[in-house]
Amino acid sequence: MKNIRAVWCLLALTLVACQTQQKPEYAGIEGDYVNGTPLPPRQQGVSYFSNNVGRGQFQPVYFAFDSFEITPDEGNKLRTIADFMKSAHKNIILAGFTDERGTPEYNRGLGERRAQAARNYLISSGVSPDRIQTVSFGQEMPADPGHDEQAWAKNRRAETGVVR
Repeated sequence: MKNIRAVWCLLALTLVACQTQQKPEYAGIEGDYVNGTPLPPRQQGVSYFSNNVGRGQFQPVYFAFDSFEITPDEGNKLRTIADFMKSAHKNIILAGFTDERGTPEYNRGLGERRAQAARNYLISSGVSPDRIQTVSFGQEMPADPGHDEQAWAKNRRAETGVVR
């Protein structure tokens, strides 16, 4: 009788161990899908960031090659955003972008430093840090699909989107 129980227990454990586990549904971005919905095809020279989050309200802030320093002219653009933020009760997202030169990993980091530099500028201008989010797209989503200095200069930027 004890042997029969042992066999049944061993058989039950074997069946449980062989059971496959169901993978959890991925809730983020994977490939060309967001939450299982395919993204529309990209159009050359169009940034999904600025098109889908408060599009076109502010001018992009541009950067020199391999830099995240904000020049005085670009600082004027950020002052316009700071003035808006002081009068509006909205939150913003700052997205950092780079040109195609450099590795994807390096460019994501540089894009983040650009977004953070713009964020720090706004905070020093009196905007609450709680109202500013940052994201880096690195070399993804170029503003200009060209492969020359003129195109690269347009792609080295930080864009501001108003959270709706």
